[in-house]
Amino acid sequence: MKEIINPTMKHLKKTIPLLLLTFCFSAFAQAPQSDRQQLIRVEAPVIALTHVRVIDGTGAVATEDQTLIISEGKISAVGSNVNIPANAKVLDLTGYTVLPGMVGMHDHMFFPMGGTPPMYSNMGFSFPRLYLALGVTTIRTTGSVQPYADLEIKKLIDAGRMIGPKMHITAPYLEGPGSFTPVMHTLTGPDDARKMVNFWAELGATSFKAYMNITHDELRAAVEEAHKRGLKVTGHLCSIGFREAAEIGIDNLEHGLLPDSEFVPNKQPDKCPGAAVGQSLRNLEINSEPVKETIRTLVAKNVAITSTLPVFEAGTPLTQSGIGAASAVMNQRVLNLMNPDARVRYLTARSRIAADSPAPILIRKSMDFERAFVAAGGLLIAGLDPTGNGGIVAGFGDLREVELLVEAGFTPVEAIKIASFNGAKFLGEDSRIGSIAVGKQADLMIVKGNPAAKISDIENVEIVFKDGVGYDTEKLIQSVQGLVGIR
Repeated sequence: MKEIINPTMKHLKKTIPLLLLTFCFSAFAQAPQSDRQQLIRVEAPVIALTHVRVIDGTGAVATEDQTLIISEGKISAVGSNVNIPANAKVLDLTGYTVLPGMVGMHDHMFFPMGGTPPMYSNMGFSFPRLYLALGVTTIRTTGSVQPYADLEIKKLIDAGRMIGPKMHITAPYLEGPGSFTPVMHTLTGPDDARKMVNFWAELGATSFKAYMNITHDELRAAVEEAHKRGLKVTGHLCSIGFREAAEIGIDNLEHGLLPDSEFVPNKQPDKCPGAAVGQSLRNLEINSEPVKETIRTLVAKNVAITSTLPVFEAGTPLTQSGIGAASAVMNQRVLNLMNPDARVRYLTARSRIAADSPAPILIRKSMDFERAFVAAGGLLIAGLDPTGNGGIVAGFGDLREVELLVEAGFTPVEAIKIASFNGAKFLGEDSRIGSIAVGKQADLMIVKGNPAAKISDIENVEIVFKDGVGYDTEKLIQSVQGLVGIR
């Protein structure tokens, strides 16, 4: 009997999780068919947005009292003297601003689940809706822990069977020995790196992410294979410094200055020096010649930098304004989205932050670095990174990133450009998305107020257009209340 039962139980242990996963994906795929109309604020062949302020995403000053026409999913006209078609559905947006949909360039589909070692799980239902709800109409996942799920969710969204942003899928992490989490594959050498790039490229991944313990030879192999296919590699590095990565040919570096280990004294090749990185940055002068040389190298090699300030801000002591503002890192709307376990994990992590934490100093250093990088001609892009201590949630973190870019010294319209047009440019999509212009996709966000004058108004998102369909922000948010941390 034991011999009969055991094979059966083994089969059930494999089958039941698969059936549950199939059921969940079936629910994800079918739900939008029944509730899609309830989540849409406006849908018509022709839509006219009238008396609206326009921030076009190019860095230009805002223009007042404009009319924008959406026809068959694209922007067909924009200006102060636009004829409104007789069949247009007209929205009077006096007091509102239209901006291009954001292009989130470090927008994972997963979320920290706690534990030792730390574990992560995909938010395959809640995150796509939240990104879209808060104005992020395109994302790059920039690292995956459930790549098959990400690829399939993208297909479902593209087919109109799920609600969410346009997705550019990044393959699983390219990591060497020493990863802090078991959700990442450990490379065995350059050949393994090449195999991973080719395998995931064939399945539909369009970018790759090197991680903290990758070796010089593994990174070079990955970059060479990706570039053969016209694909790009980014990195959250530590074992390799920024200048070395740029010389290898990496296309993008994540998290501003904060992972750069090249300023650690006596750093060993291919070794991540851990906490010594933060110490070296605390002692670093941003206007020093070594930093200037790093920036010159990155700009000369066309290496973009991704700013992800919110994930670091979540680990700072509370302040009344600026970095660590209580209104941002203890946002009640965000806390309400979390399931109870996720909320407790985050609040517990926050309670353990020391009042004298060096995090604000390091964030300010990264802000100064990002501003100097842009001043030197570098391409700065933006994302939120919903990882860290679990306080950063899809969509809300993207809006906070724009606010923190202003805190860093960029003007509001410059910050909006970084979060929209610059990301589209890096993806090679700037002829279609990323700014407001005739002929581009109608990927737009409508906010109450004037973010060009008061950047916090960007939080007042009410309608988000994706390909000309206007989704109701609040209804999308309400549809996933309490789900962040479980699905």
